[in-house]
Amino acid sequence: MKAEPIASGASVAESPDMRAEARADMRLMRSLVIGIFILMTAAALYFARAFFMPVMLAFLLTLTLTPIVRFLRKRGIPEVVSATLLVLLSIFVFAVAGYLLSGPVIDLINNSYSIGQQLTERLAPFRWPLERVTDVAHQLEALTETSQEPGVQRVAVAPSGMLSSAASNILEAGTSITIVFVLSLFLLASGTLFYEKIVQSFTSMTQKKRALRIVYDVEREISHYLLTVSVINVSLGTVIGLGLWGLGMPNPLVWGAMAALLNFLPYVGALMTVLIVAIIALISFDTIAYALLAPAFVVLCDIVEGQFVTPMVVGRRLEINAVAILIAIAFWSWLWGFVGALMAVPLLVVIKVFCDHFESLSPFGNFLAAQQSMAIEEEPAENNHNQAA
Repeated sequence: MKAEPIASGASVAESPDMRAEARADMRLMRSLVIGIFILMTAAALYFARAFFMPVMLAFLLTLTLTPIVRFLRKRGIPEVVSATLLVLLSIFVFAVAGYLLSGPVIDLINNSYSIGQQLTERLAPFRWPLERVTDVAHQLEALTETSQEPGVQRVAVAPSGMLSSAASNILEAGTSITIVFVLSLFLLASGTLFYEKIVQSFTSMTQKKRALRIVYDVEREISHYLLTVSVINVSLGTVIGLGLWGLGMPNPLVWGAMAALLNFLPYVGALMTVLIVAIIALISFDTIAYALLAPAFVVLCDIVEGQFVTPMVVGRRLEINAVAILIAIAFWSWLWGFVGALMAVPLLVVIKVFCDHFESLSPFGNFLAAQQSMAIEEEPAENNHNQAA
């Protein structure tokens, strides 16, 4: 008879521990599910990049051109007409830029070996730390050369399937570009139909209003960011191209277009532009002192653009943490190559704006924001002041 209270007391004492253990198991299970979902998403994006990459590019292009379509609609031009004109203009600009840049770029690729030799000769007084690396490279080159001894049969190993691989890559690139422009045309011409379908998927009026508000806020912020950044990058490329043309750099159009394209990669793109321009300037000009003017001019343009123009035009609200930017560039470049690296920052801005609309995702949005570090630095000072008081 006395064992029953003890047993009931033991069960009462054990029940909080059991509940805590059950909650811990649920949190662990939820974390495992989220981790598996992230890994499966990354695997799907990697293996199905031929599908996801052009679709993502089409959505980014649509968001960039949406403000122009809305502006023209207010002036009485239908979405179908404005969307068709904008897409055709984009195709024309893309084709003209590809035609003008193809010749100089092919010449640079064909002359890459001679450019390397000229750069080595110009840097000969400063290359003593690299002599051992150069000797190893010469030894490897000697091993790959065809033997010149008489009586020895020469064997040339040609990469199998190189032409078919190149043709396949060209066909794949053409297909992706076609999908980008066609899908962008349909998205722009549909107007608000795509948003209406999203809202119709919810049942209650409160959910519909919230979804509509989120969709329009994300579209407004991202379209503003992409359009303004594209204009800034084109302007930067124009200024750099004109400046390098004034300094006498060969192919200034190529370097201006390269600066505009690589500026979509913060930090990394500017560094790549400066290094490439410095290499070409060193082999193009007679003196090293004059050759350094070209990369110095590029650095000056990048400083003015990054520190003054972009923060003033885009605004501090959409500034992203530098660490998050570098991680995103590394991840998307591994996932989708150079095209993925170009899309890394716009996609990061999309995630940042989306997280700001959900309270459960606000910690991740705060991590992505650049201005949060100031609040963290000021908080200990405020706490110390309160404790002193």
